[in-house]
Amino acid sequence: MQVSLCLFGDSVAKGVVLDNVKNKYIFLKDSFANAFAAATGVAVDNFAKFGCTIVKGLEIASKRADMLKDYDFVVLEFGGNDCNFNWAEIAKAPDAQHLPATPLDEFEASYRSLIEGIRSKGARPLMFNLPPIDSKRFFDWVSKGLNAENILKWLGDVEHIYRWHRGYNDAVCRIAEETGTPLIDIRSSFLNLTDYREFICEDGMHPNLKGHKLIFETIRRYAATMAPEIMA
Repeated sequence: MQVSLCLFGDSVAKGVVLDNVKNKYIFLKDSFANAFAAATGVAVDNFAKFGCTIVKGLEIASKRADMLKDYDFVVLEFGGNDCNFNWAEIAKAPDAQHLPATPLDEFEASYRSLIEGIRSKGARPLMFNLPPIDSKRFFDWVSKGLNAENILKWLGDVEHIYRWHRGYNDAVCRIAEETGTPLIDIRSSFLNLTDYREFICEDGMHPNLKGHKLIFETIRRYAATMAPEIMA
């Protein structure tokens, strides 16, 4: 019987990359999900959405709740949009309080709820952690056309972006451990490189084609050792 999985997540899971020539986001034909399906014969249904947060992910998954049991694995990849801010508002009012798209406590609670809901349907969740971002490129990207000086004033320093993003990754890893959910560590695959920035788009946040190939190889190694039924 053919192994199958479905994927819920954001633009990373969907295979969105920045096209430097067209200066716009496009869907990568050779995304890690497509490459994995082609290499293994696993049936992959990709329900990830550009800009998706964990709250939106809960909504999307709930609409497909009754079909989750039909998959061997339900793969989850969230956090990148949840930790993001409204940079235009920050640029206008750097001395005001600004909250992320999903505050960390809400992020954790919603993620746990999603995992619990998947298991209640008799399905097996599997999590990805977050690929790292390049703070400098990310700052340059989100501050285009805005008051970059005000944004930097609010941040304190550019590397605060990396530390904040890492906090959500730490939460993902903590949730996985505390709920006993298998976690594929794609982040370490990037950080173990000499310069992981070569595997990230110019926006500083989306893995590029090389990054997707790296994620694909990480998943394939995991499947070969931890979930051999996928590779059968």
